[in-house]
Amino acid sequence: MEKADNGVRSGPAAVRLRMDTDSGPGSGALTCFPVLQSGVMLPLKEKDKPVVQKLLSAGCCARCVLRFCCVSVHAAYRQPPQETLKELQAFISDTENSKPGDPAAAEATEENNKSHDAAASEAAEDPPSKRAKLEPEAAAASKVENEESRVCVVCLGILQELSVGHDAGHEGIAETVKAEKYEFDTLVLSVSLPAQLCVREHSCWLHVKKELREKSVAVDKDDVIQVKEAFKWIMQGQVAKELGGVAVVTRSLFEVGVEFTHPETDTDCHFLASTCPDCFKPTKNKQSVFTRMAVVKALEKISDAKFLKHYSCPPAKPTSSCGFQDVQCLHVSVFVAGRYNKFCRSLPQTPWVIDGERRMESSVEELIAAPILSAFRADGFNFSSSGREDVDVRTLGNGRPFAMELLNPHRSRFSKVEMKQLQEVDHQLVLRQNQGERPADRDQRGHESDEGGRGGKNQVVHGAHLDPESDRERDDIAFIDNNIKDLTLDQKTPLRVLHRRALAVRQRVIHSMSARFLDAHHFQLGLKTQAGTYIKEFVHGDFGRTKPNLCELLKTDADILELDVEVKERLNLRLSSNHCLKSVVLRCRWTSTGLRPSQSERQPRPEPKTTR
Repeated sequence: MEKADNGVRSGPAAVRLRMDTDSGPGSGALTCFPVLQSGVMLPLKEKDKPVVQKLLSAGCCARCVLRFCCVSVHAAYRQPPQETLKELQAFISDTENSKPGDPAAAEATEENNKSHDAAASEAAEDPPSKRAKLEPEAAAASKVENEESRVCVVCLGILQELSVGHDAGHEGIAETVKAEKYEFDTLVLSVSLPAQLCVREHSCWLHVKKELREKSVAVDKDDVIQVKEAFKWIMQGQVAKELGGVAVVTRSLFEVGVEFTHPETDTDCHFLASTCPDCFKPTKNKQSVFTRMAVVKALEKISDAKFLKHYSCPPAKPTSSCGFQDVQCLHVSVFVAGRYNKFCRSLPQTPWVIDGERRMESSVEELIAAPILSAFRADGFNFSSSGREDVDVRTLGNGRPFAMELLNPHRSRFSKVEMKQLQEVDHQLVLRQNQGERPADRDQRGHESDEGGRGGKNQVVHGAHLDPESDRERDDIAFIDNNIKDLTLDQKTPLRVLHRRALAVRQRVIHSMSARFLDAHHFQLGLKTQAGTYIKEFVHGDFGRTKPNLCELLKTDADILELDVEVKERLNLRLSSNHCLKSVVLRCRWTSTGLRPSQSERQPRPEPKTTR
């Protein structure tokens, strides 16, 4: 026997006894503190002995016994379970010779402790009383081996198999993380356990509840250490060591999730569905109604008598242990923001798919996302922009603001130089497909950007033409510049988007209008409108679904042939779309015959639909 640092001899049967004055005024109760071979002292008291005995007899593993005794010493869970089991068995075997209130036992204990301290430098034999009460070594080893071979009735073997050198434990988790090749400085370890563990833990709690009440122990079920907590205490240090010293913390951008399953006991929760049906309601996203939260809620409602009527106490002993179903790594999303210009009239903003058939080869979203996804090694993305344009509409000026959410990126740290290089690669890739007339050609075409704008919001340039039968004069559009301010429109959902938007009448405001005469058949119209205004429908009226419209104002027919959007304001990711304004310039052509183009001629192209 060697002497431990705390003055207690280490070994399978090292137990310290002291007087416990917490049991009641004027009463002296002996408290036993088993000491593991590593010198870790288990804070178990005399009143814990019946609980330990009962849990071991029911088939609980050593670590679950510590949980129910509310032992929160992390080091105690990190010890090999075989050693902890031996100490617990030695702890309960002292019950007969160290009963509370026995003066002889207390005196013998004091004497024994003094002799241990005095004989620190020389080997001393065990007291005769201790030798008498210990089982032969061979029998003890056989008993421990028997206990170890059984699967725990509470944790279903999850805590039993977590020990140094166990491939399915920390080494398996570390290998999975290394294979994924993530960039991270810290990680958080999360655990997903079968819901039936809650039922089994509740059953064992009822099994020892009576003993705790008889000993006047004020312990609540919430004081029991959770399996998740014990799992993390055991695994965190081992996983960190395998990953080269990476810190395992409670909050991190990188998460490693471990999921356990145990098909053998899946039916343990089913009786709760009949006793507490309101707790188990089917949902679209859940494969089973017996989720952990639903089971916990049902156990809080059910009475002890009803629970014991439907479920055994203690739980039935399983034949197989819980196994890893999956180890998943997940990094929080990374967001990239910027602007884009679109110069061609044959590129949709998002993938354009109609009835399962793709209409265009590419899209703005895909062109921007391709190099970024590759650089960040992300699993996917979500693309959002400040508004959208039709496939035949150009986006000029400073460009339309956009933001991209990169899902589960494996790389998340880039220097300014690397981001600049990535931007240039993205720019060159987009240019190869985003060909068209540049903004420098606007003046030759008669386009005029609106430098004004309320609050420096979105500047939008639209080009439109009318189909005339007779010539018009400059004075025919002069009233637009002088008389129309803050015009309120009632826009019923346009026919071209009715398949994806609810039928409703929406009020939108055109804050200002300006007209520029081009020739006898065309003119250019500038609009500053509220965000969400359907410009095409304002021009041609959409068969009377938008009132008032440009046709009514001009008292003739009009339709858009070209549409451009020019953005002037700086990027502001906090800008609310409800307060955005946009300025529009239209090129129009009119007719006095009252003849409208046919519906097939006037029907704009459908807007692209996203595949996500």
